Amino acid sequence: MGAHKFLIGQHVYYKGTAAGAPSGVYVVLARLPQHEGGDFEYRIKHSYDFRQVIAKERELKVPTRRGISRDAK
Repeated sequence: MGAHKFLIGQHVYYKGTAAGAPSGVYVVLARLPQHEGGDFEYRIKHSYDFRQVIAKERELKVPTRRGISRDAK
């Protein structure tokens, strides 16, 4: 059995695959048990909104810093 990748209170980027959930930066509110498909799930809250979503770990990633591009020359 694996372990959760994200911590409670951590900011994550969510692409918005749930109906009506906007893409953007969310905060992890709770780490939920492993889903029957093997994925861990999280309850997340949008940073600037009241929305809460249950998201699978594979739908989340660490957000990149705004205004910084690796391709910038």
